Amino acid sequence: MSSPSSAGPIGPIGPVVGVIGAGQLARMTQQAAIALGMELRVLANSPDESAARVIADVRLGDYRDLADLRDFAKGCDAITFDHEHVPTEHIRALAEDGFAVHPGADALVHAQDKAVMRERLTAIGAPCPPWRRIAEVADVEEFAGENGWPVVLKAVRGGYDGRGVWVCRSAEEAAEVLATGVPLMAEAFVPFERELAVLVARSPHGQGVSYPVVETVQRDGICVEVLAPAPGLDAEQAAEAQRIALRIAHELGVTGLLAVEMFATASGLVVNELAMRPHNSGHWTIDGARTSQFEQHLRAVLDLPLGSPSMSAPVVVMANLLGGDDPDLFSRYEHVMAHDPGVKIHFYGKEVRPGRKIGHVTAFGTDLDEVRARARHAAVYLSEGVYT
Repeated sequence: MSSPSSAGPIGPIGPVVGVIGAGQLARMTQQAAIALGMELRVLANSPDESAARVIADVRLGDYRDLADLRDFAKGCDAITFDHEHVPTEHIRALAEDGFAVHPGADALVHAQDKAVMRERLTAIGAPCPPWRRIAEVADVEEFAGENGWPVVLKAVRGGYDGRGVWVCRSAEEAAEVLATGVPLMAEAFVPFERELAVLVARSPHGQGVSYPVVETVQRDGICVEVLAPAPGLDAEQAAEAQRIALRIAHELGVTGLLAVEMFATASGLVVNELAMRPHNSGHWTIDGARTSQFEQHLRAVLDLPLGSPSMSAPVVVMANLLGGDDPDLFSRYEHVMAHDPGVKIHFYGKEVRPGRKIGHVTAFGTDLDEVRARARHAAVYLSEGVYT
């Protein structure tokens, strides 16, 4: 009989899900895959990436190279994404090769291309701001003449975390943005009261579930807090937000998770952005929901029955950890853990840089102000070493 040390490689025991991209979303998906008995494989650019540090099956390659993608996909039961930047034509080619890709190219393009998204959402009657493709300053001036200044210019592809978005208050400012040569679209500025997000999941055979509507708090274009459920949101508007998100998932043929970011205005809800993957607005679900968004995404892409999205506490607050000047985060563990044993800490295994998302903390309870203060204290102390 062979000893364990002399045995050959052991094949996968459960389904294999391939994740294109090796950032923190893939890293957190690994936690759910372990519990479900699944194997996670990631396509990484470098062995130093967040998920590549903790997942055994790491393949190095370029997500923009179809040959690398095809080699990566071999042996996977499903393919999904850590980001939206894989070329649409490559996603379509993988599906034509017979691989199960979720979401598919026809759905994901709406998260890759903002103009395509607006065209489709407008066609299905989803609430959108006035918008237009633009090519020159005269287009922006005409749009402003119809909708007023400021005008929001957005990169059609590639923007995230506030990048690729410019609020222009004059033709001169718009001209500076146009000079970059980036393909752009214009949107009317929305005077919103607050920002909301709805996370839904949809499986290939059409089962759908929605998590509670949350409020997201932004600073400098980056989400710094998520409040679950959105405080003070009446049941009718919450249900309407969930209906909008589930309808978008159905109409676009989304499989997996869909995050729908919305503006709450005095006259109703307006859809802002879409993401078809686990999303920052859903990180609270790891500790604060019966089924985390990462487990839900795995269930969905493998066409398994979806889990309960209900909350495990009346109030959950997630605060992002942003890098500061001091990279020695671990020296501050002790204070946070001793000060509040109920706070959950998640680090992403990323090099600390000022303003970079390097982790998050989650707090729970019954009183929003108290829970929010606890989450803020932990996040600021871990990031900066100061009290709040």
